[in-house]
Amino acid sequence: MLRIAVPNKGSLAEPAADMLREAGYKVRRDLKELVVSDPDNEVELFYLRPRDIAVYVGSGTVDAGITGRDLLLDSGSDAVEVMVLGFGRSTFRYAARAGSLGSVAEIAGKRVATSYPGLVEAHLVGAGVSAQVVRLDGAVETAITLGVADVIADVVETGATLRSQGLAVFGEPILTSEAVLIRRAEVSEDNGVGVLRRRLLGVVTARDYVLLDYDCPAEHVEAACQITPGLESPTVSPLHDPAWVAVRAMVPRKGTNRVMDELYDLGARGILVTHIAACRL
Repeated sequence: MLRIAVPNKGSLAEPAADMLREAGYKVRRDLKELVVSDPDNEVELFYLRPRDIAVYVGSGTVDAGITGRDLLLDSGSDAVEVMVLGFGRSTFRYAARAGSLGSVAEIAGKRVATSYPGLVEAHLVGAGVSAQVVRLDGAVETAITLGVADVIADVVETGATLRSQGLAVFGEPILTSEAVLIRRAEVSEDNGVGVLRRRLLGVVTARDYVLLDYDCPAEHVEAACQITPGLESPTVSPLHDPAWVAVRAMVPRKGTNRVMDELYDLGARGILVTHIAACRL
């Protein structure tokens, strides 16, 4: 039975559950459920705090899990990233009083407040900067105002919260994070993790691509295939009229209308877009 750790709360919880559901797994119906057994797929889902998932996976308590890259790196566990999942993107950056600091080197000798001490300490060491890291749980935006730090390191989205405290980001981002599938470093994908990865990859692909069908003049089929090359190669089928062929290809969801316009200008007709529910590549 494959044991998978899933976020039980926070911004990753609902997207992770949706992805697993689309991948064919049984997920919880009640937020109070902490363990869900799915015997049809030989899987058990364990709902854990997002911050703890990498620790459980790295220790071997569970075989795989879904968490944020920032939480994985901060944990220092032996778990490894298997694939990105396409949601939960965020940027982790330093911030200080507006205009006071301009580079990471200037953090030397200062106090840095963060909820991710492992991640920040590793970044400072890599940058050759010696500073005191102050661990805080929860929001850290007020740490400078309250006098417990000179710099903060935190997830930054719009920056509005920082500006309200008179703070501004500086230097290059510490990390760009997103939701990832992780597994134990010493575990092969033969124990079911490979099937999980393929299923999740199918969901990611289905979300990012659509299926495009169209009729094309035979004389323009090569040009049409340049516009819609597909993942490997488009399918080209003869029609009753030998002057025309039918073409089918997967194309990125973004930019679909532009592709349709190009095909129409080329002479293609009967252009249809179909959403993909699931796939295996």
